[in-house]
Amino acid sequence: MNIGMIEAAAGRLKGHVVRTPLLSSPFLDEIAGRRVLVKPECLQPTGSFKLRGGWSALSALPPEARARGVIAFSSGNHAQGVAYAARAMGAPCVILMPSDAPRVKIDNTRALGAEVVLYDRATGDRDAIGAALAEERGLTLVKPFDEPLVIAGQGTTGLEIAEDAAAAGVAAADVLVPCGGGGLTSGIALALEARAPGLRARTVEPEGFDDVARSLASGKIERNARMTGSICDAIVTPSPGQITFPILSRLCGPGIAVSEDEAMAAMAAAFNRLHIVLEPGGAVALAAALFRPEAVAGPAVIVVASGGNVDVALHRKAMERFGAA
Repeated sequence: MNIGMIEAAAGRLKGHVVRTPLLSSPFLDEIAGRRVLVKPECLQPTGSFKLRGGWSALSALPPEARARGVIAFSSGNHAQGVAYAARAMGAPCVILMPSDAPRVKIDNTRALGAEVVLYDRATGDRDAIGAALAEERGLTLVKPFDEPLVIAGQGTTGLEIAEDAAAAGVAAADVLVPCGGGGLTSGIALALEARAPGLRARTVEPEGFDDVARSLASGKIERNARMTGSICDAIVTPSPGQITFPILSRLCGPGIAVSEDEAMAAMAAAFNRLHIVLEPGGAVALAAALFRPEAVAGPAVIVVASGGNVDVALHRKAMERFGAA
């Protein structure tokens, strides 16, 4: 992985993804005790940053491979990113999704033209099911995070952060990123290393599912004891990837974990103060900026709001509990 791959991906993505801005609010600055700049990847056509990686990977495939089709594993956001890109490029698409994924994500993926195959996250062998389907149909697997072309696509987020942070006069800051397997964080970290070395990527995860934070602390890949039980489904993965972890270890600061209540309070704050909709997993970095100020250094912090594909009932619950904040 290198900056050249990320810049090449940026060329392929141009005109197909939204160049999201950095948003701010004096109300959020007051809560955090520092300047907060939020990059709303929830404004992508599929509702999350995952479109970047999906488009990057599919656009780099040989035409004959695209014609045979692709398969992806996802709890929802990667699914929609790959399905959106596949439909735009005329490629058949199969998505293997856990049966407990939010209904809105399953429905949206089907609406984008993908064939959705459901499996039990707790008992099913996702890799084995996917490998059998790929071999049977001649499909190309597009991994959700541990794939160089996907990481390169996600890294375009970092190129934009570097440019917009400089325009905002921020040369040194932590960049908080919701982290599952590490594709987004590692891509951003590589882009910042090359384009804004004063900005440092930091991983943020839900408490109880902080495999990346524990891995960074121990220096070896750690696994989550369970794969279900968090409202932050978008960033619940077994462990950091074999490709992503060395990048995270070299370039990122210590990981941060936040509670589900803090994630929901951040969802409400994002809606009230920035007028954007976030899902719990997409809100954890904002939660860290607002409610874990001791974990962040400096007069400014940059936050990636990674996705907004949330069930209406869950978003309503967040607003009812924390909307007055």
